[in-house]
Amino acid sequence: MILVLMGVSGCGKTTIGAALAQRLACEYLDADSFHSQANIDKMHRGIPLDDADRAPWLAAIRHEIEACHLDGRTHVFGCSALRQRYRDVLSDHGRDDAVVFVHLAGSFDLIRGRLASRTDHFFDAALLRSQFDALELPADALVVSIDQSIDDIVDEVMRRLPGVVALRG
Repeated sequence: MILVLMGVSGCGKTTIGAALAQRLACEYLDADSFHSQANIDKMHRGIPLDDADRAPWLAAIRHEIEACHLDGRTHVFGCSALRQRYRDVLSDHGRDDAVVFVHLAGSFDLIRGRLASRTDHFFDAALLRSQFDALELPADALVVSIDQSIDDIVDEVMRRLPGVVALRG
């Protein structure tokens, strides 16, 4: 099983992803590690990425998802995946070993506060509005509110995941 934790920057993809991967005894990868230096530089300058910037980034993540499928590995990814067409690139494409999207949802004010307190990330908090504007709410994802503790979020995801009964606890 492949899990993709999605949502705007600051929603907790990395924190929740690492905790969830630990619970599932698998690895976690953040989509930020797949960005080119040009994309990182662009975001540092406060310039939103466009679809041309995102295409090779999404392809690299999809390649890693395929490698996990081929190796039979459960894996957790963190990726904004704000638009349905991005999720379509990352999805299972009809495979039995599905990609499960988990939307970490929170209010603009909550997430803006989190981003304002960050000092260790390249994302410019001014881009948050553009991410909320770009977000297409997923119809096929588990939606989990981030207005709770990390453990409660992980517990909720675990309860709602299909096929992980033996891994719980």
